Amino acid sequence: MGGVQRQGSNGGRAAIRFRAAGGVLLVAHLALVAWLTLRPLDVPWVAPANLRPFAGIRADVALGPAAAVRNIGGGLLLLAPLGVLLPLAAGRLTVSPLLSLLRTVTAGALLSLAIELLQTGVPGQVVDVDSLLLNTVGVAIAHLAVVPAARAGLRRRAERRHRTGPRPEDAAQGRTPTIPRVGIAP
Repeated sequence: MGGVQRQGSNGGRAAIRFRAAGGVLLVAHLALVAWLTLRPLDVPWVAPANLRPFAGIRADVALGPAAAVRNIGGGLLLLAPLGVLLPLAAGRLTVSPLLSLLRTVTAGALLSLAIELLQTGVPGQVVDVDSLLLNTVGVAIAHLAVVPAARAGLRRRAERRHRTGPRPEDAAQGRTPTIPRVGIAP
């Protein structure tokens, strides 16, 4: 498995902390997304579902720049943190950048599709194919902006630590003495 290489006991613990933090943040973000997208809305009327790609984006642009930035930006930002949180929760340093992007964008697209399908049963929420597209593009942009540079930095740090040997706090404890076993006399 192409996971985080163990660089002594502290390197292994750091990888576990990164994964745990990524998992907790991922769950918190998904809970927020579920609350924002799957709660019933009390509205007097609901627009029909948009199943034509880019029709909603064109309508948002036609409403003016402020509405376009708010609606399109909201669609891009809703699932964008997944572009960073999914690789963080996986905790892999040595994976192909293209493979990482493909996995992350696919997971983001499937999650966005699941949200859109669940919205069909929620009063006041409307299915919009443009939301699916914007959410997926947001995940891809966030991944490309953060993950490759963060992984490169972590790999350099791990290599530097590996070259320099154990840190002073690791060596301060020294070796554990071995006590010879003494048998019990009959």
